[in-house]
Amino acid sequence: MAALDWPQQVHRALKEAGVRLVAYVPDAGHKRLIELCHADAAMRAVTLATEEEGIGLAAGAWLGGARSALLMQSSGVGNCINALGMVRECRFPLVMLVTLRGEFGEFNPWQVPMGQATPAVLEAMGVVVQKVAAANEVAPTLAAAARLAFDSYAAVAILVSQRVIGIKSFHEQAAQ
Repeated sequence: MAALDWPQQVHRALKEAGVRLVAYVPDAGHKRLIELCHADAAMRAVTLATEEEGIGLAAGAWLGGARSALLMQSSGVGNCINALGMVRECRFPLVMLVTLRGEFGEFNPWQVPMGQATPAVLEAMGVVVQKVAAANEVAPTLAAAARLAFDSYAAVAILVSQRVIGIKSFHEQAAQ
C-alpha cells in the first residue's frame, strides 16, 4: 500500500515546498506523480523532450520567482551533465527526483551503466545526492531536499530505488 501512496506524499511535499513548476520526461516510475501534478491547478507540469531542458526551465523559473522540480529516470542524468555545470556556477536551487534503473532486478541491460553511475556522476557535478530505498522515505527526503536546495541555493537529487518503483520485465513492456 505504501508503494502506491508515495507519489501522493511527494506531491504534497512539493506543494508544501512551494513548487509551482514540475518538469519531466515521461517515465513509468513517476507516472502517478506526473498525473497528480497535471491535475493540480496550482502547479504547472511541463513535458520535456530531453532532461537537460529541465535544467534551463528550472533556472528560468527561479529567475522569475518560482520554485520548480525536475523528474527523471537515471538514464536521463547523463543528458544533464553540461547543464549541471551551469547550476554549479550560477548557484541556483535545483530539486531533482530521479527514479533509478540498472539496480535491483533490472531487466534491461541498457539501463545498467547509467543507473550504476548516477550517484557518482551527480556528486562529481556538485549535486547533493540522497538515496531512498523505501516508499515511506521518499516524501520526507524530498521535503528536506527542497529545504536544502531552496534555502542554500544547492542542487539536490533524491534517487528513488527500483525497490520503491517496482521491478519491470520484458513481458510488462511488451504488454504496454
